[in-house]
Amino acid sequence: MFPFSFEWIWDAGHIVFHGGLWYALNIIGIGMAYCVIKAVIDTSKGKGGHSHH
Repeated sequence: MFPFSFEWIWDAGHIVFHGGLWYALNIIGIGMAYCVIKAVIDTSKGKGGHSHH
């Protein structure tokens, strides 16, 4: 069942599950955003890997 379904019931199990799900997704998203931003900054400063021309 999905929250937009008319049969959805917000009981303790659903609240705990969705709370944990969104907590985990936020941690993963923040970590990925940090890595992407750090990679862009390091690349613009020339700290990236060795380039072979």
